[in-house]
Amino acid sequence: MVSCFRVSSKNLSDVKLEHASFPPRGWNSYDSFSWTISEEEFLQNAQIISERLLSSGYEYVVVDYLWYRRKVEGANPDSLGFDVIDEWGRMVPDPDRWPSSRDGKGFTEVAKKVHDMGLKFGIHVMRGISTQAVNANTLILDTKTGEAFEEGRKKWTAQDIGIKERPCSWMPHGFMSVNTTSRAGAAFLRSLYTQYAEWGVDLVKLDCVFGADLDMDEIGTVSEILKQLDQPILYSLSPGTGVTPKLAKAVSGFANMYRITADDWDSWGDVASHFDVSRDLAAANLIGADGLLGKSWPDLDMLPLGWLTDPAANEGPHRASNLTADEQRTQITLWSMAKSPLMFGGDVRNLDNATYDLITNAVLLEINSFSSGNMEACFPYITNGTRSWIATGRNGEIYLAFFNVNTVQTVITAMTSDLAKVLPSKNLNSCKCHELWSGKDFGVLNQSLSTAVEGHGCALFILNCS
Repeated sequence: MVSCFRVSSKNLSDVKLEHASFPPRGWNSYDSFSWTISEEEFLQNAQIISERLLSSGYEYVVVDYLWYRRKVEGANPDSLGFDVIDEWGRMVPDPDRWPSSRDGKGFTEVAKKVHDMGLKFGIHVMRGISTQAVNANTLILDTKTGEAFEEGRKKWTAQDIGIKERPCSWMPHGFMSVNTTSRAGAAFLRSLYTQYAEWGVDLVKLDCVFGADLDMDEIGTVSEILKQLDQPILYSLSPGTGVTPKLAKAVSGFANMYRITADDWDSWGDVASHFDVSRDLAAANLIGADGLLGKSWPDLDMLPLGWLTDPAANEGPHRASNLTADEQRTQITLWSMAKSPLMFGGDVRNLDNATYDLITNAVLLEINSFSSGNMEACFPYITNGTRSWIATGRNGEIYLAFFNVNTVQTVITAMTSDLAKVLPSKNLNSCKCHELWSGKDFGVLNQSLSTAVEGHGCALFILNCS
Protein backbone atom coordinates (compact mmCIF):
# COMPACT_ATOMS: atom_id res chain seq x y z
CA MET A 1 0.00 0.00 0.00
CA VAL A 2 1.15 3.57 -0.67
CA SER A 3 0.54 4.52 2.96
CA CYS A 4 3.45 2.33 4.08
CA PHE A 5 5.99 4.95 2.94
CA ARG A 6 7.56 6.84 5.81
CA VAL A 7 10.30 9.43 5.36
CA SER A 8 11.63 10.53 8.72
CA SER A 9 14.67 12.49 9.82
CA LYS A 10 16.07 9.19 11.08
CA ASN A 11 15.74 7.62 7.61
CA LEU A 12 17.70 10.53 6.15
CA SER A 13 20.38 10.74 8.83
CA ASP A 14 21.05 7.02 8.58
CA VAL A 15 22.44 7.46 5.07
CA LYS A 16 23.83 11.01 5.06
CA LEU A 17 27.53 10.91 4.31
CA GLU A 18 28.07 14.36 2.80
CA HIS A 19 26.62 17.86 2.57
CA ALA A 20 23.06 17.82 1.22
CA SER A 21 22.96 14.17 0.21
CA PHE A 22 19.23 14.80 -0.22
CA PRO A 23 17.31 17.99 -0.93
CA PRO A 24 17.44 20.00 2.32
CA ARG A 25 14.18 20.38 4.19
CA GLY A 26 13.08 22.85 6.82
CA TRP A 27 11.40 26.17 7.60
CA ASN A 28 12.19 29.76 6.66
CA SER A 29 10.72 32.83 8.35
CA TYR A 30 10.34 35.07 5.28
CA ASP A 31 6.89 34.08 3.98
CA SER A 32 5.29 34.56 7.37
CA PHE A 33 7.34 37.30 9.02
CA SER A 34 9.11 39.19 6.22
CA TRP A 35 12.03 40.82 8.08
CA THR A 36 10.28 41.51 11.39
CA ILE A 37 10.64 38.21 13.27
CA SER A 38 11.80 38.29 16.89
CA GLU A 39 13.75 35.77 18.93
CA GLU A 40 10.62 34.77 20.82
CA GLU A 41 8.61 34.22 17.61
CA PHE A 42 11.45 32.32 15.99
CA LEU A 43 11.98 29.96 18.92
CA GLN A 44 8.23 29.37 19.24
CA ASN A 45 8.19 28.21 15.61
CA ALA A 46 11.34 26.15 16.07
CA GLN A 47 9.87 24.32 19.07
CA ILE A 48 6.75 23.35 17.11
CA ILE A 49 8.85 22.26 14.13
CA SER A 50 10.90 20.06 16.44
CA GLU A 51 7.76 18.51 17.89
CA ARG A 52 5.67 18.14 14.72
CA LEU A 53 7.82 18.35 11.57
CA LEU A 54 11.29 17.07 12.44
CA SER A 55 10.03 13.49 12.22
CA SER A 56 9.20 14.24 8.56
CA GLY A 57 12.72 15.49 7.87
CA TYR A 58 12.17 19.25 8.37
CA GLU A 59 15.45 19.86 10.19
CA TYR A 60 16.57 23.40 9.28
CA VAL A 61 15.05 26.54 10.80
CA VAL A 62 16.22 29.67 9.01
CA VAL A 63 16.02 33.33 10.02
CA ASP A 64 15.50 35.23 6.80
CA TYR A 65 16.70 38.70 5.99
CA LEU A 66 17.43 41.83 8.03
CA TRP A 67 17.76 40.21 11.45
CA TYR A 68 20.20 43.06 12.13
CA ARG A 69 17.77 45.88 11.27
CA ARG A 70 16.16 47.77 14.13
CA LYS A 71 12.38 47.53 14.04
CA VAL A 72 11.68 51.22 14.58
CA GLU A 73 9.82 53.98 12.77
CA GLY A 74 11.33 54.63 9.35
CA ALA A 75 12.94 51.19 9.00
CA ASN A 76 11.97 49.11 5.96
CA PRO A 77 13.62 46.55 3.65
CA ASP A 78 15.68 49.22 1.83
CA SER A 79 16.20 51.82 4.54
CA LEU A 80 19.67 53.09 5.44
CA GLY A 81 21.09 53.71 8.89
CA PHE A 82 18.96 51.31 10.95
CA ASP A 83 21.30 48.31 11.03
CA VAL A 84 23.34 47.03 13.96
CA ILE A 85 26.98 46.47 13.04
CA ASP A 86 30.07 45.72 15.09
CA GLU A 87 33.41 47.52 15.03
CA TRP A 88 34.48 45.44 12.01
CA GLY A 89 31.46 46.34 9.90
CA ARG A 90 29.76 42.97 10.38
CA MET A 91 26.03 42.54 10.88
CA VAL A 92 24.93 41.51 14.37
CA PRO A 93 21.35 40.77 15.52
CA ASP A 94 19.11 43.65 16.56
CA PRO A 95 19.28 43.34 20.38
CA ASP A 96 15.73 44.57 20.82
CA ARG A 97 14.33 41.74 18.70
CA TRP A 98 17.07 39.25 19.65
CA PRO A 99 17.84 40.00 23.32
CA SER A 100 20.12 36.97 23.80
CA SER A 101 22.52 38.55 21.28
CA ARG A 102 23.58 41.28 23.70
CA ASP A 103 27.16 41.50 24.99
CA GLY A 104 28.59 40.27 21.72
CA LYS A 105 26.89 36.86 21.78
CA GLY A 106 25.34 37.16 18.33
CA PHE A 107 23.20 34.12 17.53
CA THR A 108 25.12 31.79 19.85
CA GLU A 109 22.30 31.34 22.35
CA VAL A 110 19.62 30.94 19.69
CA ALA A 111 21.69 28.37 17.81
CA LYS A 112 22.26 26.40 21.01
CA LYS A 113 18.55 26.31 21.76
CA VAL A 114 17.81 25.23 18.19
CA HIS A 115 20.42 22.47 18.41
CA ASP A 116 19.01 21.31 21.74
CA MET A 117 15.68 20.85 19.93
CA GLY A 118 17.40 18.48 17.49
CA LEU A 119 17.26 21.05 14.68
CA LYS A 120 19.82 22.93 12.60
CA PHE A 121 20.09 26.72 12.51
CA GLY A 122 20.28 28.87 9.39
CA ILE A 123 20.51 32.58 8.59
CA HIS A 124 19.99 34.78 5.54
CA VAL A 125 22.90 37.05 4.62
CA MET A 126 23.46 39.60 1.89
CA ARG A 127 26.15 39.90 -0.74
CA GLY A 128 29.19 41.99 0.03
CA ILE A 129 29.26 44.70 2.66
CA SER A 130 26.61 47.05 4.04
CA THR A 131 26.42 50.64 2.89
CA GLN A 132 26.26 51.56 6.56
CA ALA A 133 29.64 49.92 7.20
CA VAL A 134 31.14 51.68 4.18
CA ASN A 135 29.79 55.03 5.33
CA ALA A 136 31.25 54.40 8.80
CA ASN A 137 34.51 53.26 7.16
CA THR A 138 34.97 50.45 9.67
CA LEU A 139 38.22 48.53 9.91
CA ILE A 140 38.46 44.95 8.59
CA LEU A 141 39.16 42.08 10.96
CA ASP A 142 42.04 39.75 10.14
CA THR A 143 40.85 36.47 11.68
CA LYS A 144 44.41 35.11 11.57
CA THR A 145 45.72 37.77 13.96
CA GLY A 146 42.59 39.01 15.70
CA GLU A 147 43.63 42.54 14.76
CA ALA A 148 42.84 44.99 11.96
CA PHE A 149 43.85 43.71 8.54
CA GLU A 150 47.10 45.31 7.38
CA GLU A 151 48.88 45.18 4.06
CA GLY A 152 51.47 47.56 2.64
CA ARG A 153 51.78 49.32 6.01
CA LYS A 154 48.11 50.24 5.80
CA LYS A 155 45.09 49.28 7.86
CA TRP A 156 42.39 48.53 5.32
CA THR A 157 38.82 49.74 5.76
CA ALA A 158 35.33 49.19 4.39
CA GLN A 159 35.72 52.03 1.91
CA ASP A 160 38.78 50.29 0.45
CA ILE A 161 36.85 47.16 -0.46
CA GLY A 162 33.25 48.28 -1.11
CA ILE A 163 32.30 48.68 -4.77
CA LYS A 164 29.73 51.48 -4.79
CA GLU A 165 29.13 50.95 -8.51
CA ARG A 166 27.74 47.48 -7.73
CA PRO A 167 24.90 47.91 -5.23
CA CYS A 168 22.36 45.15 -4.73
CA SER A 169 19.76 45.78 -7.44
CA TRP A 170 16.76 45.24 -5.16
CA MET A 171 18.27 46.73 -1.99
CA PRO A 172 20.45 49.54 -3.39
CA HIS A 173 20.68 51.46 -0.11
CA GLY A 174 21.59 48.37 1.87
CA PHE A 175 24.52 46.47 0.38
CA MET A 176 27.19 46.53 -2.28
CA SER A 177 29.73 44.05 -3.64
CA VAL A 178 33.23 43.82 -2.20
CA ASN A 179 36.44 43.56 -4.15
CA THR A 180 37.22 39.88 -3.66
CA THR A 181 40.41 40.11 -5.74
CA SER A 182 42.01 42.13 -2.94
CA ARG A 183 43.28 40.30 0.13
CA ALA A 184 41.40 42.80 2.28
CA GLY A 185 38.10 42.00 0.57
CA ALA A 186 38.63 38.28 1.04
CA ALA A 187 39.62 38.90 4.67
CA PHE A 188 36.34 40.74 5.27
CA LEU A 189 34.28 37.86 3.89
CA ARG A 190 36.35 35.40 5.93
CA SER A 191 35.59 37.40 9.06
CA LEU A 192 31.86 37.17 8.33
CA TYR A 193 31.68 33.43 7.84
CA THR A 194 34.10 32.68 10.65
CA GLN A 195 31.75 34.56 12.95
CA TYR A 196 28.73 32.65 11.63
CA ALA A 197 30.54 29.38 12.34
CA GLU A 198 31.42 30.58 15.85
CA TRP A 199 27.74 31.33 16.43
CA GLY A 200 26.85 27.74 15.47
CA VAL A 201 25.19 28.47 12.12
CA ASP A 202 24.48 25.35 10.01
CA LEU A 203 23.13 27.01 6.84
CA VAL A 204 23.73 30.36 5.14
CA LYS A 205 21.42 31.69 2.46
CA LEU A 206 23.52 34.20 0.50
CA ASP A 207 21.25 36.64 -1.30
CA CYS A 208 21.59 39.18 -4.13
CA VAL A 209 24.39 37.07 -5.56
CA PHE A 210 22.80 34.78 -8.17
CA GLY A 211 20.53 34.98 -11.21
CA ALA A 212 20.23 38.55 -12.45
CA ASP A 213 22.38 39.63 -9.47
CA LEU A 214 25.21 37.25 -10.33
CA ASP A 215 28.52 37.75 -8.51
CA MET A 216 30.64 34.72 -9.35
CA ASP A 217 33.65 36.14 -7.50
CA GLU A 218 31.82 36.27 -4.19
CA ILE A 219 30.07 32.92 -4.77
CA GLY A 220 33.44 31.25 -5.30
CA THR A 221 35.25 33.09 -2.53
CA VAL A 222 32.60 32.21 0.06
CA SER A 223 32.58 28.59 -1.10
CA GLU A 224 36.33 28.34 -0.50
CA ILE A 225 35.98 29.95 2.93
CA LEU A 226 33.24 27.48 3.92
CA LYS A 227 35.45 24.55 2.90
CA GLN A 228 38.05 25.67 5.41
CA LEU A 229 35.76 26.08 8.42
CA ASP A 230 35.55 23.48 11.19
CA GLN A 231 31.79 24.05 11.43
CA PRO A 232 30.02 22.43 8.43
CA ILE A 233 27.72 25.03 6.85
CA LEU A 234 25.24 24.32 4.06
CA TYR A 235 25.51 26.93 1.30
CA SER A 236 22.37 28.34 -0.39
CA LEU A 237 22.29 30.96 -3.18
CA SER A 238 19.54 33.45 -4.02
CA PRO A 239 17.65 34.83 -5.91
CA GLY A 240 17.18 32.94 -9.17
CA THR A 241 15.80 35.43 -11.67
CA GLY A 242 16.75 34.50 -15.23
CA VAL A 243 18.54 31.26 -14.35
CA THR A 244 19.48 29.00 -17.28
CA PRO A 245 21.11 25.55 -17.31
CA LYS A 246 24.40 27.20 -18.30
CA LEU A 247 24.29 29.56 -15.34
CA ALA A 248 23.21 26.77 -12.98
CA LYS A 249 26.11 24.59 -14.10
CA ALA A 250 28.49 27.47 -13.39
CA VAL A 251 27.48 27.66 -9.71
CA SER A 252 26.25 24.18 -8.79
CA GLY A 253 29.69 22.96 -7.78
CA PHE A 254 30.18 25.86 -5.38
CA ALA A 255 26.93 25.52 -3.41
CA ASN A 256 24.41 23.02 -2.02
CA MET A 257 21.19 24.67 -3.22
CA TYR A 258 20.47 27.58 -5.51
CA ARG A 259 17.29 29.39 -6.42
CA ILE A 260 16.11 29.10 -10.02
CA THR A 261 13.32 31.72 -10.18
CA ALA A 262 12.38 35.02 -8.62
CA ASP A 263 10.59 34.92 -5.25
CA ASP A 264 7.73 32.44 -5.18
CA TRP A 265 4.60 33.75 -3.50
CA ASP A 266 1.08 32.40 -3.20
CA SER A 267 -0.17 33.15 -6.70
CA TRP A 268 -0.82 30.71 -9.53
CA GLY A 269 1.47 32.68 -11.83
CA ASP A 270 4.38 32.12 -9.46
CA VAL A 271 3.70 28.39 -9.25
CA ALA A 272 3.33 28.03 -13.04
CA SER A 273 6.59 29.90 -13.68
CA HIS A 274 8.55 26.95 -12.31
CA PHE A 275 7.56 24.35 -14.92
CA ASP A 276 9.87 25.37 -17.76
CA VAL A 277 12.99 26.08 -15.72
CA SER A 278 12.55 22.90 -13.65
CA ARG A 279 12.25 20.90 -16.87
CA ASP A 280 15.37 22.49 -18.33
CA LEU A 281 17.54 21.92 -15.25
CA ALA A 282 16.39 18.33 -14.92
CA ALA A 283 17.24 17.72 -18.60
CA ALA A 284 20.70 19.16 -17.91
CA ASN A 285 21.25 16.57 -15.15
CA LEU A 286 21.55 19.22 -12.46
CA ILE A 287 19.27 17.55 -9.90
CA GLY A 288 21.64 16.27 -7.21
CA ALA A 289 24.78 17.25 -9.12
CA ASP A 290 28.10 17.60 -7.32
CA GLY A 291 28.12 20.56 -4.93
CA LEU A 292 30.06 22.00 -2.02
CA LEU A 293 31.44 19.03 -0.07
CA GLY A 294 28.48 17.00 -1.33
CA LYS A 295 25.50 17.56 -3.58
CA SER A 296 23.64 20.57 -4.97
CA TRP A 297 19.95 21.05 -5.73
CA PRO A 298 17.98 23.49 -7.89
CA ASP A 299 15.77 25.34 -5.40
CA LEU A 300 12.21 26.22 -6.43
CA ASP A 301 11.91 28.50 -3.35
CA MET A 302 9.84 28.27 -0.20
CA LEU A 303 6.35 26.83 0.08
CA PRO A 304 4.02 29.82 0.75
CA LEU A 305 1.35 27.75 2.45
CA GLY A 306 -0.58 28.20 5.67
CA TRP A 307 -0.46 31.50 7.60
CA LEU A 308 1.53 34.22 5.81
CA THR A 309 2.48 37.88 5.52
CA ASP A 310 2.95 39.90 2.30
CA PRO A 311 6.10 40.43 0.19
CA ALA A 312 8.49 43.01 1.72
CA ALA A 313 5.94 43.80 4.43
CA ASN A 314 6.69 45.51 7.73
CA GLU A 315 4.44 43.13 9.62
CA GLY A 316 4.18 39.48 10.50
CA PRO A 317 1.66 36.75 9.62
CA HIS A 318 -1.92 37.94 9.19
CA ARG A 319 -3.59 36.01 6.35
CA ALA A 320 -4.05 32.58 4.81
CA SER A 321 -2.36 31.46 1.59
CA ASN A 322 -4.15 32.58 -1.56
CA LEU A 323 -3.48 29.30 -3.38
CA THR A 324 -6.46 27.00 -3.81
CA ALA A 325 -6.30 23.44 -2.53
CA ASP A 326 -5.63 22.19 -6.09
CA GLU A 327 -2.87 24.76 -6.61
CA GLN A 328 -1.23 23.82 -3.33
CA ARG A 329 -1.19 20.15 -4.29
CA THR A 330 0.25 21.06 -7.67
CA GLN A 331 2.99 23.12 -6.07
CA ILE A 332 4.21 20.54 -3.60
CA THR A 333 3.88 17.74 -6.16
CA LEU A 334 6.07 19.61 -8.65
CA TRP A 335 8.57 20.56 -5.93
CA SER A 336 8.77 16.91 -4.89
CA MET A 337 9.04 15.47 -8.40
CA ALA A 338 11.76 18.03 -9.23
CA LYS A 339 13.55 17.18 -5.96
CA SER A 340 13.66 20.78 -4.83
CA PRO A 341 14.61 21.62 -1.26
CA LEU A 342 11.39 21.84 0.75
CA MET A 343 11.39 24.94 2.93
CA PHE A 344 7.98 25.59 4.47
CA GLY A 345 7.14 29.29 4.85
CA GLY A 346 4.00 29.45 6.98
CA ASP A 347 3.79 30.37 10.66
CA VAL A 348 3.63 26.94 12.30
CA ARG A 349 2.01 28.41 15.41
CA ASN A 350 -1.10 28.59 13.23
CA LEU A 351 -0.61 25.40 11.21
CA ASP A 352 -3.95 24.02 9.99
CA ASN A 353 -4.52 20.31 9.54
CA ALA A 354 -4.83 20.45 5.74
CA THR A 355 -1.47 22.21 5.37
CA TYR A 356 0.18 19.89 7.87
CA ASP A 357 -1.11 16.83 6.00
CA LEU A 358 0.16 18.26 2.73
CA ILE A 359 3.71 19.08 3.80
CA THR A 360 4.12 15.79 5.68
CA ASN A 361 2.62 13.57 2.98
CA ALA A 362 4.79 10.45 3.12
CA VAL A 363 4.62 9.68 -0.60
CA LEU A 364 5.73 13.18 -1.60
CA LEU A 365 8.60 13.14 0.90
CA GLU A 366 9.68 9.71 -0.32
CA ILE A 367 9.77 11.03 -3.89
CA ASN A 368 11.58 14.20 -2.85
CA SER A 369 14.35 12.36 -1.02
CA PHE A 370 14.80 9.01 -2.70
CA SER A 371 13.44 8.94 -6.27
CA SER A 372 15.71 9.02 -9.31
CA GLY A 373 15.50 9.74 -13.03
CA ASN A 374 13.25 12.72 -12.30
CA MET A 375 12.27 14.58 -15.46
CA GLU A 376 9.46 16.11 -17.41
CA ALA A 377 8.06 13.43 -19.70
CA CYS A 378 7.23 14.79 -23.15
CA PHE A 379 4.48 12.38 -24.12
CA PRO A 380 2.72 13.12 -27.43
CA TYR A 381 -0.62 13.35 -25.67
CA ILE A 382 0.58 15.80 -23.00
CA THR A 383 -0.11 19.12 -24.75
CA ASN A 384 -2.30 22.21 -24.66
CA GLY A 385 -1.64 23.45 -21.16
CA THR A 386 -0.81 20.13 -19.54
CA ARG A 387 2.51 18.84 -18.23
CA SER A 388 3.82 15.53 -16.95
CA TRP A 389 6.76 14.40 -14.79
CA ILE A 390 8.08 10.91 -14.19
CA ALA A 391 10.47 9.35 -11.69
CA THR A 392 11.49 5.94 -10.35
CA GLY A 393 11.31 5.03 -6.67
CA ARG A 394 14.04 3.32 -4.68
CA ASN A 395 11.95 0.13 -4.54
CA GLY A 396 11.28 0.08 -8.28
CA GLU A 397 7.93 1.85 -8.24
CA ILE A 398 7.15 4.44 -10.91
CA TYR A 399 5.82 7.90 -10.11
CA LEU A 400 3.87 9.66 -12.85
CA ALA A 401 2.48 13.16 -12.30
CA PHE A 402 -0.03 14.95 -14.54
CA PHE A 403 -0.33 18.75 -14.19
CA ASN A 404 -3.17 20.81 -15.63
CA VAL A 405 -1.97 24.39 -16.17
CA ASN A 406 -5.34 25.28 -17.73
CA THR A 407 -8.11 26.97 -15.77
CA VAL A 408 -10.71 24.30 -16.64
CA GLN A 409 -10.89 20.58 -16.04
CA THR A 410 -8.89 18.69 -18.67
CA VAL A 411 -8.56 14.98 -19.44
CA ILE A 412 -4.87 14.01 -19.50
CA THR A 413 -3.71 10.74 -21.05
CA ALA A 414 -0.44 8.86 -21.32
CA MET A 415 -0.11 5.81 -23.55
CA THR A 416 1.63 2.77 -22.11
CA SER A 417 3.74 2.57 -25.28
CA ASP A 418 5.04 6.09 -24.60
CA LEU A 419 5.80 5.23 -20.98
CA ALA A 420 7.81 2.26 -22.25
CA LYS A 421 9.94 4.58 -24.40
CA VAL A 422 10.80 6.71 -21.36
CA LEU A 423 11.40 3.64 -19.16
CA PRO A 424 12.79 1.01 -21.54
CA SER A 425 14.06 -1.20 -18.72
CA LYS A 426 10.62 -1.51 -17.11
CA ASN A 427 8.08 -4.23 -17.82
CA LEU A 428 4.83 -2.29 -17.89
CA ASN A 429 2.55 -5.21 -18.77
CA SER A 430 1.33 -5.86 -15.24
CA CYS A 431 1.58 -2.55 -13.38
CA LYS A 432 -0.93 -1.87 -10.63
CA CYS A 433 -1.83 1.80 -10.51
CA HIS A 434 -3.01 4.01 -7.65
CA GLU A 435 -3.62 7.78 -7.69
CA LEU A 436 -2.53 9.66 -4.57
CA TRP A 437 -4.84 12.66 -4.29
CA SER A 438 -8.15 10.95 -5.16
CA GLY A 439 -7.18 7.69 -3.50
CA LYS A 440 -8.56 5.91 -6.57
CA ASP A 441 -7.32 2.45 -7.50
CA PHE A 442 -6.91 2.31 -11.29
CA GLY A 443 -6.23 -1.42 -11.32
CA VAL A 444 -3.79 -2.97 -13.79
CA LEU A 445 -2.37 -0.60 -16.40
CA ASN A 446 -3.56 -1.39 -19.91
CA GLN A 447 -2.91 0.55 -23.12
CA SER A 448 -3.24 3.98 -21.54
CA LEU A 449 -3.59 5.86 -18.31
CA SER A 450 -6.15 8.63 -18.39
CA THR A 451 -7.87 10.88 -15.86
CA ALA A 452 -9.68 14.20 -15.63
CA VAL A 453 -7.61 16.81 -13.77
CA GLU A 454 -9.11 19.99 -12.33
CA GLY A 455 -7.86 23.38 -13.50
CA HIS A 456 -4.51 24.19 -11.87
CA GLY A 457 -4.65 20.74 -10.33
CA CYS A 458 -2.61 17.58 -10.62
CA ALA A 459 -2.75 13.81 -10.41
CA LEU A 460 0.04 11.65 -8.99
CA PHE A 461 0.10 7.98 -9.93
CA ILE A 462 2.13 5.28 -8.21
CA LEU A 463 2.75 2.29 -10.46
CA ASN A 464 3.96 -0.95 -8.97
CA CYS A 465 5.11 -3.29 -11.70
CA SER A 466 5.99 -6.95 -11.17
